[in-house]
Amino acid sequence: MRLFKPLTVLFFLTAACLSAQPDFKAMLREIDELGSFGEEDFSCVYTIVADKPGEEQEITQARMFRRDRTDQFLILILKPEVQKGQGYLQVDENVWFYDPESRKFSHSSLKENIQNSDAKNADLDETSLAEDYDVIAWEEGTLGSFNVYILTLKALNDEVTYPKLRLWIRKDQAIVLKTEDYSLSDRLMRTSYYPKYIQVGAKLLPSQMLIVDELREGERTQITMRDATTAVLPDVVFTKAYLERVNN
Repeated sequence: MRLFKPLTVLFFLTAACLSAQPDFKAMLREIDELGSFGEEDFSCVYTIVADKPGEEQEITQARMFRRDRTDQFLILILKPEVQKGQGYLQVDENVWFYDPESRKFSHSSLKENIQNSDAKNADLDETSLAEDYDVIAWEEGTLGSFNVYILTLKALNDEVTYPKLRLWIRKDQAIVLKTEDYSLSDRLMRTSYYPKYIQVGAKLLPSQMLIVDELREGERTQITMRDATTAVLPDVVFTKAYLERVNN
């Protein structure tokens, strides 16, 4: 009987450690749910400021329309004047870019950059972390004054923008404070910070984002959000005809 006691103790210690580990998949689902509007429509205005060494600062203003229940969005460029009326539209599984000068649509994707910034279409859309990624490693840490879980995620499909992510998630609330985006070769591509969140209805969205390009020293993009609302949107907003009409 004495021979089995160490094994029994080890078993219970292992069980205790496993039970103490948070359910990270549930945590990712909570993050996705906090940023998804379900049956409600969502719209806001984003200001995107791109800084690149040796170049003049570029400021883009865009209105975002989202209908998460049907996976639709439209991004309409408001400024600068030379790009006014350009837009990105998701219809079914396709993302289209519209150029009012040529009056033509060209195929785009969630992975494409918005104008000449480090922001991508996917940065402004709802997240699906729990569906698209597995948690392959985790640790505890701090970020500023917050205690955080640091999760390493590996993609489950090739439709995501980046195949590997690291997330810094607050322990006291399931919101992301920082992300690192990696390539297939495990190269750090971008680092993003989310210093401020706002409540829109029952949801929480980052009202400020800072995206640092890790491949080009000194390049960064700051995104701020305003005029967030869940007012009902007309169905026509999520059509190619709408983009063509607002430019006439």
